[in-house]
Amino acid sequence: MALIKPRNYRNLLGSVENTEKAIKHVKDMFQENLSAQLALLRVTAPMVVLEGTGINDDLNSVERPVSFPIKDLGERRAEVVHSLAKWKRLKLAEMGVEPGRGIYTDMNALRPDEELDNIHSIYVDQWDWEKVIAREDRNIGFLKKTVRRIYESIKVTENKLYVEFPQIAPALPEDIYFIHAQELLDRYPGLTAKERENAVVKEHGAVFVMGIGRELSNGEPHDGRAADYDDWSSPNSDGYYGLNGDILLWNPLLESAFEVSSMGIRVDEKALRRQLAARGQEWKSELYFHRKLLAGELPCTIGGGIGQSRLCMFLLRKAHIGEIQSSIWPDAMREECHAAGIELV
Repeated sequence: MALIKPRNYRNLLGSVENTEKAIKHVKDMFQENLSAQLALLRVTAPMVVLEGTGINDDLNSVERPVSFPIKDLGERRAEVVHSLAKWKRLKLAEMGVEPGRGIYTDMNALRPDEELDNIHSIYVDQWDWEKVIAREDRNIGFLKKTVRRIYESIKVTENKLYVEFPQIAPALPEDIYFIHAQELLDRYPGLTAKERENAVVKEHGAVFVMGIGRELSNGEPHDGRAADYDDWSSPNSDGYYGLNGDILLWNPLLESAFEVSSMGIRVDEKALRRQLAARGQEWKSELYFHRKLLAGELPCTIGGGIGQSRLCMFLLRKAHIGEIQSSIWPDAMREECHAAGIELV
């Protein structure tokens, strides 16, 4: 566990009560802005899905889901969701949503394998969103346009927050910078992936790193991605591969790049087969979600998750995600945080 304790840290909002008011302010404003920017309808989402259907998100394909048997289903096991990447696509097909419109939801997940630190908790809360697109919109230009709309929602929220809480001045740059993970490696060949992110985000303030999941020229992916939701293997018009990425903001308190969203254009039938083969997971093609996708029964979509506690933490200038959400932390971490003026909920 690596705990960052900013020197002379203090709560700019002055009290827990003001912090709670500001959290609600950010959440209400951002989801309203996001819904308007992307034409999204709020829907209710599950906390659990059945094991063995392929609906749960595999994340990096190594994290263990929380699972349990259900008495009235003959002890069939269910899993607490990691995220809703696949469920949302099934929901859009069920609703018959037309291209240009989509859904978003409050997603609450448990990820017990997270390494706990300033920005990672076993409890994950996101605005999970998904939008139906035309097949011809599966391109890098459409991806960038969508990223800019999300970034605009963040900036509008930051500016409105300043009106209510003037002690928190806006700090985000006017525009978000785009770079492919391979370009980033070429620019900083001697640095690790995290160090490369820190270098480029410190320079530009807000960055979208594209093409995450496919192996780069050094034989390693920039970061892990499951094979069956984001499309990280299709060629794009920039001469690189991948139609996905992460939104990263520079966090001066933590002095590091700060991920607030992972998103992308989702796999189509060809990309799914290609990526399952690349990961040696062809067996997944027999699972419920994968069968429907390969049969052409699911729409083309773009989607992602935007961390609720993460975004509040960034906009409210908090040093630890535990100042935003109530979760479980080691006693030693709680003691260290208290001594540093960081009061965990």
